[in-house]
Amino acid sequence: MTARPGNDPYRITNMEKRQTPARHPGDAPAAGTCDFDRPIDRRGTNSVKYDTLAEHFGRGDLLPMWVADMDFETPDFIVGALRRRLEHPLYGYTAEPADYRPAITDWIRTHHGWEVRGEWIAYIPGIVKGIGLVIDRFVGKDEKVIIQPPVYHPFRLVPEGNGRQVVLNPLREHPGGGYSMDFDQLARVADDRCRLLLLSNPHNPGGIVWDPETLRRLAAFCDERGILVVSDEIHCDMALWDNRHTPFASVSEAAARCSITFGAPTKTFNIAGIVSSYAIVPDETLRNRFFSWLAANELDAPNLFAPIATVAAFREGEAWRRQMLRYVEGNVELVIGFCAEHLPAIRPLRPQASFLVWLDCRGLGLRHEELQRLFIDEARLALNDGALFGREGEGFMRLNVGAPRAVVREALERLRDAVARTVK
Repeated sequence: MTARPGNDPYRITNMEKRQTPARHPGDAPAAGTCDFDRPIDRRGTNSVKYDTLAEHFGRGDLLPMWVADMDFETPDFIVGALRRRLEHPLYGYTAEPADYRPAITDWIRTHHGWEVRGEWIAYIPGIVKGIGLVIDRFVGKDEKVIIQPPVYHPFRLVPEGNGRQVVLNPLREHPGGGYSMDFDQLARVADDRCRLLLLSNPHNPGGIVWDPETLRRLAAFCDERGILVVSDEIHCDMALWDNRHTPFASVSEAAARCSITFGAPTKTFNIAGIVSSYAIVPDETLRNRFFSWLAANELDAPNLFAPIATVAAFREGEAWRRQMLRYVEGNVELVIGFCAEHLPAIRPLRPQASFLVWLDCRGLGLRHEELQRLFIDEARLALNDGALFGREGEGFMRLNVGAPRAVVREALERLRDAVARTVK
């Protein structure tokens, strides 16, 4: 990271801030803009990230950098769309808005080059819940689910909670950082009882944007063996710098034939509390089997507000999205530069997508319990423990940098001071 003028090479400069007109007290914000530096007090709103700290970490005085939602205001165009609907005094049974599916298909076409048909789409009541629904519908009690750790922990917890055996196909860690898929090991563990593979695309927690060739190879492998792929693409609209997301189902006929894709505007536009997820299934046989079951149980019926938020995000959100991504990139650069100068034993993996940074803390030489104590009791930080993502994540921590830059800086300074005090 290049040092800037002044004593503090990591201070916020005008160039780091959004390139929009200055706001003054009492001014209404310009449409589609956000002051990402502005702190938002979320305590007392039943926020999981803030109001359950004591439950999850044993103390409530921590700086929360864990749950994967951002501390930026929900965009004004989404709030405005919801407010307009709220102004009507009756919230009864509601039909799907006419622009719901076109908004999704237009967004995917323009951003990811994938031509999705409206009939391929169904609302689902959350992506983690969607995994459970797929398991219930497609995976027998004596069949198996493949995951690729270190990976988002519900990929393991949901199959196990539903009584299915989980098969591990760990990612291959590169000596200089980063990961790739281990197809040789996958061939060894994928027996004829493996029915489902859960793909994190982009990858959480590593922030990997999988390349088309890797996805094509995975699709060919799974299609040949009758393994269904659920591709969780909730972070797809958060590719950073010059990286580009590739939808799994778009890479080949085999991929389209063997896959269910899950998506949502919730991560990108910070509306996780408005469950706005959807499934995309190109293959007619798979689609009929899954969607008919969703419809029979009315699981494809969205709440009143989800389609409204989705349409507003995908029709009006591009300028805000770009501003947010540039700000997140600045936060990632801050983390990388700060660690290089002040915390060289901690190596951040530069994410190719999302606002989550995978911190390799193994250089500190601490046991798992000691690492937890360092972050929680010494630095007073709440991060996701890397071991939660599988044994391969031991010695790592997942840092959420979707926050005002001053908050990210405070977290880093707390960690620097804690390491100086306690790690010899």
